[in-house]
Amino acid sequence: MNAIDRLPEPTNLAGAQALIERVQAMLDAEGVAMRAPPPEPTTCCGRGCNGCVWEGWLAAVAYWRDEASLLLG
Repeated sequence: MNAIDRLPEPTNLAGAQALIERVQAMLDAEGVAMRAPPPEPTTCCGRGCNGCVWEGWLAAVAYWRDEASLLLG
């Protein structure tokens, strides 16, 4: 288990942004290149839809974190 594996799942925008920043810093410190994290959504209507674009984005950020973990593993 590496340091990325101990980072919490992103549950909101601020948490996901902090996670991305920490993971990117870890990748940079190890000199590991990786694709950019998923961009934040721009199409949310703000009505709290089931399956909101933010839910998909948070899942994509978690997947990106898991890929980084494998690279640093």
